[in-house]
Amino acid sequence: TDLTSSRVRNYKRMGKRRVVFKLGVTYQTSLEQLKVIPGTIEKVIKAVKDTTFDRAHFFSYGDFSLVFEVVYYVMSRDYNKYMDIQQEINFAIKKEFETRGIEFAYPTQTLYLNKSREEM
Repeated sequence: TDLTSSRVRNYKRMGKRRVVFKLGVTYQTSLEQLKVIPGTIEKVIKAVKDTTFDRAHFFSYGDFSLVFEVVYYVMSRDYNKYMDIQQEINFAIKKEFETRGIEFAYPTQTLYLNKSREEM
């Protein structure tokens, strides 16, 4: 009975694969840098053969990062090609961010220490 209520995917008939991912940049990223990120990602994806760019947007304010969501399609059903294309895009995004001084975020904590009056 579970099969009748669930969606079955026939990967042999699939003509393209959708890729959705999020990436986070540090809160220290300037507004000017934030504004170029969607276009930079679009340029990277469009430069890779057998891809169709859908969108890249500043998605949300995360706990430790400013989050962007990216969607594109790999125009092949071959899984190895799909993975190769994802890897190529990821390397290119990393390179572009390094060139522009944009830093990826990772979980961090900032501690603020106050000196007690006795130490002063």
